[in-house]
Amino acid sequence: MGSKNKLKRFRENETFSNVIQPERDDVISGGFPLKGTWRSGFFKNENPIVLELGCGKGEYSVNLARRYPGKNFIGVDIKGARFWRGAKTALEEGLDNVAFLRTQIELIDLFFDRGEVDEIWITFPDPQIKYKRTKHRLTNAEFLGKYKTVLREGGFVHLKTDSEFMHGYTLGLLHGAGCEVVYAHHDVYGNDYTPEEVTAIQTFYEKQYLEQQKPITYIKFRINNLPE
Repeated sequence: MGSKNKLKRFRENETFSNVIQPERDDVISGGFPLKGTWRSGFFKNENPIVLELGCGKGEYSVNLARRYPGKNFIGVDIKGARFWRGAKTALEEGLDNVAFLRTQIELIDLFFDRGEVDEIWITFPDPQIKYKRTKHRLTNAEFLGKYKTVLREGGFVHLKTDSEFMHGYTLGLLHGAGCEVVYAHHDVYGNDYTPEEVTAIQTFYEKQYLEQQKPITYIKFRINNLPE
């Protein structure tokens, strides 16, 4: 994507009512005004909140919002030029139950109160395969601890990825921590019992992986038992 196109999208994001772009330093030093009040302060309802972390173009956030009008969806990503597409589509379709938050995922616990989130989707994250990149994996113990903080008791986390490494790494960590794995499969399109919403919604990159005949993996789990 050219730099002019990126700048155009950044400027357009600033005009979108469904895009929140706080300054990192402001959040760290002064807090975030919607923390604990997303339902009443932003969505103006009391419906469940679902996050898509590393949302990219926002395909999952937008498609889930279409399917479940009784839930609120928030796509989270630091790359605003990517989620511009999802934000624009949501506005064009009048989907008032989806928003996009531009921030680093490691700050997620600064944006949501304890138990404020009902569900989390992690869709095709960078697996960060090199050992020195472990701290950046979105399912490492530190990230899972942050998710546990913002998730309600019993809330689900979904991991959908083309990376067998990420799939295996996450399963091993979950089992080792005594977390509840509700569903796991290394090839969701080759399994008749895959939850429908896992295969019915496909991201831009997922379609490319499928064309390359790469298997798509999926895990649905709870992290209630994760040590504090």
